[in-house]
Amino acid sequence: MNETLSTTLRRLRLSGLAETLELRLQEASGNGLTHVEFLELILQDEMLIRGQRQIARRVKAASFRELKVLTDFDWSFNTSIKRNVVYDLSTGRFLNDHRDVLLCGPPGTGKSHLIQAIGYQLIKLGYVVLYRSIFDVVRDFLHDEAMEGHQRVMNRYLKPDLLIIDDFGMKQLPKRSGEFLFEIVMRRHETRSTMMTTNRPLEDWGKLLGDVPTATAILDRFLHHAEILTITGKSYRLSRRAEESNRAKAPTGSEKLQTGPKQTKAPTGSGDEENKEATN
Repeated sequence: MNETLSTTLRRLRLSGLAETLELRLQEASGNGLTHVEFLELILQDEMLIRGQRQIARRVKAASFRELKVLTDFDWSFNTSIKRNVVYDLSTGRFLNDHRDVLLCGPPGTGKSHLIQAIGYQLIKLGYVVLYRSIFDVVRDFLHDEAMEGHQRVMNRYLKPDLLIIDDFGMKQLPKRSGEFLFEIVMRRHETRSTMMTTNRPLEDWGKLLGDVPTATAILDRFLHHAEILTITGKSYRLSRRAEESNRAKAPTGSEKLQTGPKQTKAPTGSGDEENKEATN
């Protein structure tokens, strides 16, 4: 590629096209592509790379704790999880209806994996997603309130197509946490979708927030158009840790006890030599 063409592509911000242009020129020459076919190929290259970069930017902006995918989830470990519901959520149809989602279940049963995997899939479909733990939410608002930036941080929570709030119920929250959560839920209600996870029964939310009326108001709005997915069973992490510990304690081949018969020491002399000594 000559320098003039390279410079022009950079100015037009066609870096994706520039990356594959040499290869496409050889392909066009070798296969006798028409001008239209060649143009279609290089424009597809540009669109593909732009799409990949957009996904990368949205994944970074989502602030996932970990990047998870549904294909890595161990469905056989916990059969209480409704796989068809999870995959339906990953299509994004609930976002179009502005419905909310609540995943309930004990710690370690896969809730965080599932919501982050759903969020990642929705980003690939073109939606904007923000992931925050409940502790991130409280910390964001307490910090920005002190800095007189409440509306700025609230706008960050109101903008995404899907807001994911993870880990509700891990411990009691600081004072005023209920007010922050209520404002988020109220202002997103029927305009944007929110997905939350909790490991505590809904009747305990008042204790966790230290404000029963606010907790009631939050649940009243959040559960109005919500899909509730209840997960039961034991912790995946604790189960795998126990298996690893048992494997580590298992004896190796060299450590196993010998079970064969014991070897006895052969006599040093013959019977004739013993008789000869007896007669002397």
